Formats: sequence, structure tokens, C-alpha cells
Amino acid sequence: MHSSSPPLTPAPGAIWLPIFAGLCASLVSIGLARFAYTPLIPSLIQAHWFSASDVVYLGAANLVGYLIGALIGHPLARRTSNKTALRLMMLAVTLAFFACGFPLSVSWFFGWRLLSGIAGGAIMVLVAATVLPRVPAARKGLASGAIFLGIGLGIAGSGTIVPPLLSLGLQQTWFGLGLLALILTAASWFGWPTTAHPTTATPSNAPSSPTDPNVYLLFAQYAFMAAGLVPAMVFLVDYVARGLNAGAHVGALIWVMYGLGAIIGPVSYGFLADHLGAKTGIRIVLVLQALAVGLLSISSSFVALALLAVILGSFPPGIVPLALARVHELIPGHHQQQVTWSRATVSFATFQALSGFAYSVLFNASGGHHALMFVIAAGAIVVALLLELGSRLFRRSTKFLTLNTGI
Repeated sequence: MHSSSPPLTPAPGAIWLPIFAGLCASLVSIGLARFAYTPLIPSLIQAHWFSASDVVYLGAANLVGYLIGALIGHPLARRTSNKTALRLMMLAVTLAFFACGFPLSVSWFFGWRLLSGIAGGAIMVLVAATVLPRVPAARKGLASGAIFLGIGLGIAGSGTIVPPLLSLGLQQTWFGLGLLALILTAASWFGWPTTAHPTTATPSNAPSSPTDPNVYLLFAQYAFMAAGLVPAMVFLVDYVARGLNAGAHVGALIWVMYGLGAIIGPVSYGFLADHLGAKTGIRIVLVLQALAVGLLSISSSFVALALLAVILGSFPPGIVPLALARVHELIPGHHQQQVTWSRATVSFATFQALSGFAYSVLFNASGGHHALMFVIAAGAIVVALLLELGSRLFRRSTKFLTLNTGI
């Protein structure tokens, strides 16, 4: 079969255009579609568009959609093409922004937030498989970081764009986000590769070698990371604005700091993967994030909140290239890397959706107790760390027993 090998020496334009398209896709579908919702939460409540409990559930709708999108991304690409699927998903997000400008009902809003999440999940499993095969091996790390930098740019952009848009009105804010998504969709339209599509290169049921147990460990760790990042992602602005009575303006400033961290995350985490290895990088990041989210539950000063927001903001976009690098460390074949990455994304999306609703229920049941959410999130990240340490101890004990018993 000859369809799976991209050109070995693509022209510079052939490298940068797909990378730019991938950056636009992650910026629109996750950076804006998911994270621009967070600084809007206080305004949605204060403008009486929805109740506080409804707003939190509507935030979780995007996470459920992300899971669905991660599951249907490759089947959709097989029926059309990677390029067509990615274009359609970006158009879906754009349409959802404009539709959310009309608060017709909770179910209407839920449906459009769900659709934007579906697009984000599909793009996440397709974008790396579409872009990275066209990039020389020496530049894959940089390209991966550049693609997922779009998430960080979207987070930072939402923190700086949403406040001035809100001065025009809540409906105008949604329309403004839709216009930005439309511009980015148009800018990336012709950047996607037009050659053979990696998704269709090898049948999904092709025989493969036994899976390394470390792959399942990565799935489990990635799942608990998802559970650990949700509270800061969803509740941070509301915690500062309403929970600490600091107001929406201070909440927006903290979100800008979160966005700054999100810009730093993909590059710094990629640096860890390149120089220390993805496995060690994941371990360091988990320790740092567990401390940061735990400290968030007891912090109230602006300086402390700003510093923690930078650290926490680096986590959602940063762990994506870090986990992808770990997949490349563990899996040799390109097709199996695609399959494994898709399954890792599904694992992440499943726990993200389940924890999103679980946190929503707990938040409402506790009367809006933000600190409790952050403590639970810290616990989830600690579990992800302990899984790796426990697995290492298990392998050592098994090896010891084998050497000493001959079993």
C-alpha cells in the first residue's frame, strides 16, 4: 500500500499552511467554543438569561459534545475526508456561536453548546492526524505545539475580547465571537492538506501487536487529568467574581492570566517532553498542578490567584501535546499512533463529560461551594500521579518475584 507515506521533503508553504489551519481549528473549536463560555457565566446569570444552575449544566453540554465528537471524528472523516470533516466542524462551531445569541430556551442553548462540543472533539482527533504526517520528523514537536497553541490563544483571546464585547450587550458578544470564528474558518479554508488522508490509509480493524500496558496507564492518567482540570476551567471566573465578591472585572483579569498560562503551556510542556521525555514531563506537571489547584481553594489575594491562574491555565492545552508525545514514545507505527491517540482522546472526553456533570450536581447541591470543587480536582490529579507510581511499584515487585521464584 502506498497511500500512507507523505512527501519526505515538503515545500515550506506545504508545512506552514496546514499548521496554520490546525492552529485556527483548535482556536475556534476549543479555545473559543469552550473557554469563551467561562467568562460569560456571571453575565449570563446577571442578565437572567438562565439560572445559576442552568448555566453550569449548559457548560457541561460542551463537554458531553466533546466526547461524542471524539467518537465520531474518524467515522465522519472516512465518509468524507479529513479536510471536509474539519471544515464542516469549524462551520458548525461558527453557526453555534450565532445561535447562542438567541436565548430561546434551555434546550435550544443546550443543543448548540452540545454541537460546538461535538465539533471540538472531532477536530481534536483529526487535526494532528491530518497535519503532522506532512511535517518533517525534526519539526513534529514544534508543529504539535503550534497546532494546540490555538487553544491557549483562544483562552487568552476570550479573556480580552469578551469584556469589551459585553459592554455592547450579551447577544452582541455571541455574535462577535461568531464573526471571529467565521474569519478564522475562512482563513484556514485552503490550508488543509489535499493529498491522501491518513485516516483512510489503513483499515481500523487491521491486526496489531499487543498493546503496551503503559498505553492503558496513559489512558487512565489522561482520564483523571480531565477530571482535575474541569473545575478551574468552568468555575474560576465565577469563583473570583461571585465567590470572592471581587467582581466581574477582576474575574476577567484572572481569566486573562489563565489565558497567558494557556499560551505558555503547549510550548513549555513540549519542551519538557523533548528534553526530559514525556513520561517524566507528565510526572512533573501532575505534581505542579495538584499543588496549584489545591492552593486555589484557600487563596483570595489577587497576586496569588493570578499566579495560580497562569499555572492552571497551562494545563488544559499543555497536556495535549505532552500526551501525544507519550503516545509516540509508546507506539511505533503511524496508524496505531492514530488509533491510540483517538482512544486517549475518548478516555479524556469521557471523564471530562462525566466529571463536568458531577461537578455541576455537586456545585448546586453544596450551594455553590467553589473551594470543594477545587479540592476534589486536586484529588483527581493526585490519583493520576499515584497510578503511575503504583504501576511502577507493581512492575518492580513482579520483576523481583520473577527473578527470585523463577515464575
